[in-house]
Amino acid sequence: MIAFIRGSFIQKQPARVVVDVNGIGYDLQISLNTYSYIANKDQGQLFTYLHITENAQTLYGFADLEEKELFLNLISVSGVGAATARMMLSGMKPEEIARAIVQGNTKQLESIKGIGKKSAERLIVELKDKLSKNASTALTTITNALPGYDAVNALVSLGIAKPMAEQAVKKVLSSTPEINNIEELIKNALKNL
Repeated sequence: MIAFIRGSFIQKQPARVVVDVNGIGYDLQISLNTYSYIANKDQGQLFTYLHITENAQTLYGFADLEEKELFLNLISVSGVGAATARMMLSGMKPEEIARAIVQGNTKQLESIKGIGKKSAERLIVELKDKLSKNASTALTTITNALPGYDAVNALVSLGIAKPMAEQAVKKVLSSTPEINNIEELIKNALKNL
């Protein structure tokens, strides 16, 4: 599978972006959340998910791992397809969706186009425990991935509380995803504390 794509943003629209990677243009479907992240950028990295159906192969792009992980959780729910999950991520920020699910707030979920009462209830029933175990799916994902995991451990060994270290590393990785050098990541994370 394609885990991420890094390149130049050739065409940007609120629902899609074309990323040029060494002369190959990848057409990615994106949420408004991701669009707002890349709107003022000429290049960058997007995490991806390839959705294969009987009639199409669609590549979805995400600004960060938190959004991708939530997308995967949403499409695991019966009756919620990739288009609906993208619509949800366009209607609310990933942390707002996760909070609404964990708190059982059906009204907030119903405010998203395409989500009715039954769908909102199904999302809460199927995802509440999963999302509450990982209070922040992004922190869990980022801190389990290198170099984020090593950077958080290094900051903790310097005496910084783990939640603060995770937040600082997440901030650096979301603002400059091209960093893959652990020393540079730690230095930038220390500046964010």
